[in-house]
Amino acid sequence: MATITKKELVNDVAMKTGHKQNVAKEVIQHFLDQIIKELSDGNKIELRDFAVFHTKTRAARKARNPKTGEEIHAPEKTVVSFKAGRLMKERIQGPDHP
Repeated sequence: MATITKKELVNDVAMKTGHKQNVAKEVIQHFLDQIIKELSDGNKIELRDFAVFHTKTRAARKARNPKTGEEIHAPEKTVVSFKAGRLMKERIQGPDHP
């Protein structure tokens, strides 16, 4: 399994759209920045057939330091949740997967 970097995505988008790499990079970065802004504002982002992003709050809990075994308090925190869309699921799992 390969790791695809933002630079490789920029190169691919630039090549497929016929735009310069710096234009593609700027558009991709603005898109990512907008996703972060909307999530930090508490909004849900729904990109049909791709995914849904939203935030949820994890409750405070007791945890253990794995190194020392000491019990610690893990505070409440907000995390990003990602749910794959229909088209993404189909392409990843294959058409004959239930």
